[in-house]
Amino acid sequence: MVWYRQFDWLLLICWTLLTIIGLTAIYSATQGPVSEFLPTYIQANFTNQLSWVFISIVVLVGVQFAAPSTFQQLSYLFYLLCIFIGILTIFVGVEAGGARSWFVIGGLRIQISEMMKLATILVVATYLTSEKDISAERFKPALIVVLLMLFPAGIIILQNDTGTALVIIALIPVMLFWSGLPRGISLFMVSPALVAYFTIINWKWGIIAAIVLCLILFFVHRRPGLPVASFIVGMFMVIGVQVALHQILQPYQQARIEAFVNPALDPHGAGWNVIQAKTAIGSGGLFGKGYMQGTQTQLRFLPEQWTDFIFCVIGEEFGFIGAGGVLLLLGFMILRLLANGADHKHPFAQLVMVGIASLFFIQILINIGMATGMMPVIGLPLPFLSYGGSSFLACTLMIAICLNLHFNRRQFSIYS
Repeated sequence: MVWYRQFDWLLLICWTLLTIIGLTAIYSATQGPVSEFLPTYIQANFTNQLSWVFISIVVLVGVQFAAPSTFQQLSYLFYLLCIFIGILTIFVGVEAGGARSWFVIGGLRIQISEMMKLATILVVATYLTSEKDISAERFKPALIVVLLMLFPAGIIILQNDTGTALVIIALIPVMLFWSGLPRGISLFMVSPALVAYFTIINWKWGIIAAIVLCLILFFVHRRPGLPVASFIVGMFMVIGVQVALHQILQPYQQARIEAFVNPALDPHGAGWNVIQAKTAIGSGGLFGKGYMQGTQTQLRFLPEQWTDFIFCVIGEEFGFIGAGGVLLLLGFMILRLLANGADHKHPFAQLVMVGIASLFFIQILINIGMATGMMPVIGLPLPFLSYGGSSFLACTLMIAICLNLHFNRRQFSIYS
């Protein structure tokens, strides 16, 4: 078969379009009329991002020449290296935005937590491939997977980057389910997070969520033990979240939660971000206000508009059509990765592609949820669109590995 027919051009085109849209939005958020209100270092964000895009293109092309087995063979070394740098960053890293997540190498600031996400997926995929099967009777492999994922998440939490840690933790049931863990147990692992989310909104909703999940588990699992355990854990989550909200969390953290539930309680303080974000998206209408014409963006009402709230810039300036188009591109990218993973015959490649697709989905869900007021603001970039060199490089490296695994799907399946 001719080589170019084996390459996933659709995925590459999707990456290219998202990159162009991201650069366009970052330019508007930092170089338009708004620039006179911004410090010099923020005005340089566009040129910095452009530099990272060129670096990422070189990396994307270079990865295509690697043997697909290389990613599996070097996964543990890559994982340990990221862990080592992550621990080092806690003590000597550079702090920005309240998180000590950046490590300076040769004048470049690298957010190591972004690379730790990829390293975790690769090492878990390698381990699960060697185990062949994860079942309800074999708890040891599942426990090792949980530890492999919780360890980097714990380091990232110590760096005060809770959002990234939550993304890694959310991948645990996904990776285990794809490796053969029964769907009932996988749903049981997800249920505490769902109950906690609804409890934050209202403790009554938390109880209702616990009951509904208990019933769903009963119909899925067909045995009473797991549903009852789910309900008990759900009740503990309701109580635990209530205690945390009122007695454990710091005042600023409580303010963020209150702003998520009801931004109007503090419209000029904790609720400001959510209100301005929703206003920007809502004011865009169907077709938007026009490029670099968004008042929320250009008058600097929108906070962190080049990073966490880049989707609001797109929604305001290009309207429902533009924002919907971005979501379609992101959705197509995820579905393409899942389809390629399902089509691959090597379990390592399957797990890597599904893991990366799930990571993108979780991160997109949280970021869009932040922008629309459906999620608390926890500081998480939108893949390929938000400003951030480390994030863009890590996400591009993930796409590059998936392109390589898909291109070599026949050879990798036969000889490895």
